Amino acid sequence: MPRRVTPTMLITALLLAALVGCSTDAPVRRAPAAPEPTAPATPQVPAGHAPENPYPVGVRDLKLNRDGRALPVRIWYPALGENGPVTPGLLGAHGRFPVVMFSHGLGGRPDDYATLLTRWAAAGFVVAAPTFPHTSRGADNNVLDVLNQPADVSYALDQVLALDSKADDQLQGRLDADRVAAAGHSAGGVTPIGLFTASRDKRLDAGVVFAGTALGVGTAFAGAAAPQLFVHGELDEVVEYAAGRAAYDKVPWPKAMLSLPKGDHGRTMLKDKAALRVVSDTSIEFLRWSLYGDADAKKRISTDATRGDIATFDDHL
Repeated sequence: MPRRVTPTMLITALLLAALVGCSTDAPVRRAPAAPEPTAPATPQVPAGHAPENPYPVGVRDLKLNRDGRALPVRIWYPALGENGPVTPGLLGAHGRFPVVMFSHGLGGRPDDYATLLTRWAAAGFVVAAPTFPHTSRGADNNVLDVLNQPADVSYALDQVLALDSKADDQLQGRLDADRVAAAGHSAGGVTPIGLFTASRDKRLDAGVVFAGTALGVGTAFAGAAAPQLFVHGELDEVVEYAAGRAAYDKVPWPKAMLSLPKGDHGRTMLKDKAALRVVSDTSIEFLRWSLYGDADAKKRISTDATRGDIATFDDHL
């Protein structure tokens, strides 16, 4: 059932109008070529260890609809050749891959984040990103609809996980419903916070918030502990750094914040090669630890985060 938006929530959500324009430049039409795969020494990664070698990445689309809300979902996944089947000999822990649900920013689309999301998929994660009906590029940009997006993501997660048992599907038997994270940028960063607060989805084990804020969804984090990684530019011209920091400070679970002193609302993070490397490497190690349970990955998080003079790192993991 869709989450009901109350008048009080609407009044609060008016503050989200500051998120207008949070898209990141022109969309990337295709995911960049993934690194050439190197077969691991063993056919299956042991439990407690994330895959060490990159996978080729496939891309596919689902056409979903939640009670009249069109929700097309783009999926990046570890695969053998573009859009080919998952390689049985290159499986993650327990033969299944963790799932990451990603939410785009206001006026954006999933492909805007293709470079980052392809890197996540190459590292051994199935990444699913809905295009929201009212906050995507070309839609009516109704910022109040951000409050309905946590329910959209939970519904999309239902449908993505259902592929695991769908006969002859590319992802049949490859999705781990017990290892799931939510992530998002800007208005899409409000969405994962909502999934851990007012619209808590108990299936979620971790969150990654890029340039996000808790406006409209609150900071009443609930449920079992779920580690959180926040990433925010200190020169963010759309969502003030202080707003992201305030939400981060309220997280009661293991958490870390990657701060980019020269970072803006997203272009630096996603377009600057040096910043993108720090952001992608840090977030990958975080996901390896929080979803695969890889203790060695946890040790590498702070090293990747503080490489060069790109970022500072507040570590409470």
